[in-house]
Amino acid sequence: MGPPPTTTDRPTTTDRLDVWRDLIRDHFVALDIHADRRDTFAGSVRCSELGHLNVASVVSGPQGCSRTPGLARRDDDAYLQVGLIASGAARVAQDGREAVLRPGDFAVYETDRPFHWGFRGDWELLVFTWPRAGIALADTASQQLTARALSGRDGLGAIVGRMLRELVAAPPELSAGGAVRLADEVAELVTTVAGEQVRPAAPTRAADDLLRRIDAHIAEHLGDPDLGPTGIAAAHFVSTRHLHRLFAHRGGSVAQQIQRMRLDRCRRDLRDPRSDGRSITEISRRWGFTDAATFSRAFRTAHGMSPREWRATRPG
Repeated sequence: MGPPPTTTDRPTTTDRLDVWRDLIRDHFVALDIHADRRDTFAGSVRCSELGHLNVASVVSGPQGCSRTPGLARRDDDAYLQVGLIASGAARVAQDGREAVLRPGDFAVYETDRPFHWGFRGDWELLVFTWPRAGIALADTASQQLTARALSGRDGLGAIVGRMLRELVAAPPELSAGGAVRLADEVAELVTTVAGEQVRPAAPTRAADDLLRRIDAHIAEHLGDPDLGPTGIAAAHFVSTRHLHRLFAHRGGSVAQQIQRMRLDRCRRDLRDPRSDGRSITEISRRWGFTDAATFSRAFRTAHGMSPREWRATRPG
């Protein structure tokens, strides 16, 4: 299941399986759906938006929903999603794993690869969707997080689970900028819960020190459009291969770190009254973006709105 194209305050319902397939496709990504036609069928979808986070409640009965390899290949866009079982039971499979979810449990999955949801009896699934490009995780890292049952009954999972349910039950009324920030924070919390289940061995103190120096170097040279892995590795007397391993261990990549930091600096400047005399292009070039269109696309993907729209949300 994937991102709804529009916000709807009231659920869209149907009692026909063929219409349900179209409804799911229109509100989410394309899926193959299988259900027993001999049974009475009913399905309902309710969607809302919080910045670049799409939130949905899906209610129906016994069925299987599959994202086949062919369907995944046809879509240019990719999304990271979380499915939380509000009632009923389900199983989700992706990347060679399968998780059984009870009420309150949730799991991470991604739309650019095959996945399968199986439901027995009546159920409600809460679905949370972010553009994959806006999530600071390397592909190899995110594939370790998918299809794992994350308990919503204890520890950090319980806190995050309650928050996710509240986002559906009572979406907060926020400014555009506040909604973007909250969407980012929710994504970080969810990936933190998932990451704790597959926590790698702690890096050595030397590796930690090196990463801190590298982060400082990146921050100092963000305005250099040629900033990249080769120069960073040379400046710290390590191979580019070792540099990539360090960032992969941390759950990201060098390029993602550079772009995330550049976008963050641009986002701050666009809201800073001291930058009122600077155009959006000037601000983006100050932080290393050489092409205005590329910057605008990256900003919208990461934050759910254009740089101009973000600047307009500044109070006063």
